[in-house]
Amino acid sequence: MNRESNPFQARMQFARAPQSLAGRIVTFILSAVFLVLAFMFSLVALAVVAVAAVIFAGWFWWKTRALRKAMREGAPIEPTAQGDQVIEGEFVRETPDNRLLR
Repeated sequence: MNRESNPFQARMQFARAPQSLAGRIVTFILSAVFLVLAFMFSLVALAVVAVAAVIFAGWFWWKTRALRKAMREGAPIEPTAQGDQVIEGEFVRETPDNRLLR
């Protein structure tokens, strides 16, 4: 394998020499600044999500007010036909044909 075809040789051209003390200090300060900026951005994003959640909750509360009122009053949400009976979620309708089968 020759040097021109070695893929790792091309990457080594861009490798940096060890930094000086001043370079390390600048790197540390820039890293700290970017870390603080990222934290601030995450707080802003969290605040936007919280405001959106509050707006959605208010909208949902407003849209379901009639349902809550009907539940408080104990009124059925949808009127049922006269003589119908609901037992455990099953709809039972007594008709003359059903009475003959018993």
